[in-house]
This record gives sequence, structure tokens and C-alpha cells, in this order.
Amino acid sequence: MMYRGEADERARLLNFAAQLITVPLDDSGTLAERMSKTFPWMLALSPADRESCARDLVEAARASSSTDQRHLAIEELTSWKETATAVAAGLGRSDLEWLDDAERVERP
Repeated sequence: MMYRGEADERARLLNFAAQLITVPLDDSGTLAERMSKTFPWMLALSPADRESCARDLVEAARASSSTDQRHLAIEELTSWKETATAVAAGLGRSDLEWLDDAERVERP
């Protein structure tokens, strides 16, 4: 017997694993290019970030499987997907304004 959250996490991991298994079936292109076909949100990332993402996802899946820690793969997948979503929304295109001086704020 398992909790609903555990069952949901397991289902997400199995879905991710099923998608990841299809990547080697296409033998054309780099790992990142093949994974971008399976995970189209990766196309929002720069080519260098796609390479990092592909490598990180495979490593997280291997670590997750070998340690029986499902959250490792799911967290990595979620992190990269959210990054791609933020890039697609325009985050990172403009220069950030960093504040040099720390402004003191009184306690409420």
C-alpha cells in the first residue's frame, strides 16, 4: 500500500522513463537533438543548455533508478522544464539590474 503522492510520483517517473527509452530508437543527431524530439520544450533552451539538459536528465534518471530515489529524476526534469518555460517567456533576454547597496528595512 502506498500514499497517493507516492503513487503520483511513481507514475510521473514511469512516464518520464517511457519517454526517455524512446530517445535511443532514433539514431540521427546528437543526444540533445534526439531528446528535443521527445521533449519539445527543450527547443526553448540554447544549444549549449540543451546539451547540459540532456546529460543532466540521463544522469538523474540513472541516479534515481540506482538509488530507488524517484524524486531525483522528477526534480531534474521539472527544473529543466521550468527553465525552458521561463526562457520561452522572455526571462533572461534583458539585463538584470543588481542593487549594490543593501537597503535596511525595519522589522514589521
